[in-house]
Amino acid sequence: MEMILAAMLMMWGNVSSANPDVTMEQLMQASMQAPAIEEEYDPLRPVLKIDPQPDAPPVRGIYVTAHSAGGARMNTLLELIDETELNAMVIDVKDDWGNITYATNNPELEAYDTTYKIIPDINKLMDTLKEHEVYPIARIVVFKDTILANKRPDLSFVQPDGTLWANGKKPPESFVNPYRKEVWDYNIEIAKEAAKAGFKEIQFDYVRFPEGFEKRADILQYDKDERSRIEAVAGFVKYAREQLNPLGVRVSVDIFGYAASVPAAEGIGQDFEKISLNVDVISAMVYPSHYTTGWYGVNVPDAEPYTVISGSSVDTHKKLEPLGPLKPIVRPWIQDFTASWVPGYIPYGKKEIEEQVRALNDNGINEFLLWNASNKYTSGVNYIDPSP
Repeated sequence: MEMILAAMLMMWGNVSSANPDVTMEQLMQASMQAPAIEEEYDPLRPVLKIDPQPDAPPVRGIYVTAHSAGGARMNTLLELIDETELNAMVIDVKDDWGNITYATNNPELEAYDTTYKIIPDINKLMDTLKEHEVYPIARIVVFKDTILANKRPDLSFVQPDGTLWANGKKPPESFVNPYRKEVWDYNIEIAKEAAKAGFKEIQFDYVRFPEGFEKRADILQYDKDERSRIEAVAGFVKYAREQLNPLGVRVSVDIFGYAASVPAAEGIGQDFEKISLNVDVISAMVYPSHYTTGWYGVNVPDAEPYTVISGSSVDTHKKLEPLGPLKPIVRPWIQDFTASWVPGYIPYGKKEIEEQVRALNDNGINEFLLWNASNKYTSGVNYIDPSP
């Protein structure tokens, strides 16, 4: 008993110094909720999980590019927040190409020469968000990073002929290597700057290897070790949360929508459960347009938003139930765009968005994020309790 008490007191000292608002009673409760020691030690399994933003409201947010955040469109988006039940913005701090979108004045980051000052004044932006009572989330695209890959091929994947690997998209995109600790620290340093600026949550996107990587894993040249791709990706997530939670920010991760419905995607290194163990929030991208024929028993998933969102919600609960008290907040990305490239698609408007929200509500999920790449969101939507 004395040894247990001593261990608790030592833990209390470590936790309280990083999280001054945490009480001893909360620590005791979290410890009692922690899973029993397993037969095989799992280095990815956390011992404690204490929400660094316990007073945050249920989050209902929108995606905002750095160009929108730093330009005139921000006024329209703030009006949307002010006039509806929406209360959060997910803003690009490191975008899909790898640009750090504002001047951090951090010498360590500036040395990489990857800053493109799209947001002219981060402090003014944060003051505006606070004035409008917006819950601010910093989006950081992690391993898809064409800019850093081109500057530092040693942190990326190289073809046998010595050229940098890129996918077949137009324009082509490159990834950096999830095995490399320098890549981890680079992205976490960006996250720490975002926390310093006032963001309450860090949302990591593209936390994976490139799609189809298993087909070229033995051909490309890159640093790797004995860990599996799943262990490398989940290891980054755990490390990030250990680094960031003491700063008072939540850690969330975006993940493919179907990840909740299938076994682990070993090719790209994404395991829904292992990632969920070490995040405060999990955000599956459950856009109906991204499911193919047959999912949830429908011919055109894009045309059946309620069915798809309900089915994915059920699968998510099943997937996360074994985590017990380590289960994160479930906050999916839903669709506020028309997927005209999908055969049999339907236009998305007020009805289709409300159908998605209603499906979430019917499955006990009261948080969500709206995705529209151009940041043009539907008006007149009931985001709280839409009727069928």
